Amino acid sequence: MSVPTPVPVAQPVAEHAIQQAPVVVAQPALPAPVPAQPVAEPPLELPRYNAAYLSNPPPAYPLSARRRGIEGTVLVRAEVAASGECLRAELKKSSGAEVLDQAALEAVKKWRFVPAKRGNQAVIAWVEVPITFKLENN
Repeated sequence: MSVPTPVPVAQPVAEHAIQQAPVVVAQPALPAPVPAQPVAEPPLELPRYNAAYLSNPPPAYPLSARRRGIEGTVLVRAEVAASGECLRAELKKSSGAEVLDQAALEAVKKWRFVPAKRGNQAVIAWVEVPITFKLENN
């Protein structure tokens, strides 16, 4: 009598074992990004109007204001170009007399300035210019 030869039976494979596990590839760590350091700008040196060599003439005292004894201080805000010329002038604070305000604005528009500087470079900037109208014989 012959003895039956055992036939190997395939073992059932779990379904999840058929799928390959994801392969993890080691990558070198990237250096953390370095935050950009803000470049510190040099301080702004404001324009100047009172430099002796500029020879800016004082505004003409309007005759109508002189006759009526009108005095006052006007605050003019001037935009100064890198070249030192006045690009525009506007009234920041009135003297209370329109005739004095206008005379101050017209004078400052014709003035030359020492321009503002950031480091060694001339830049456009605003400056406030007080103009006082005072009668001498009070």
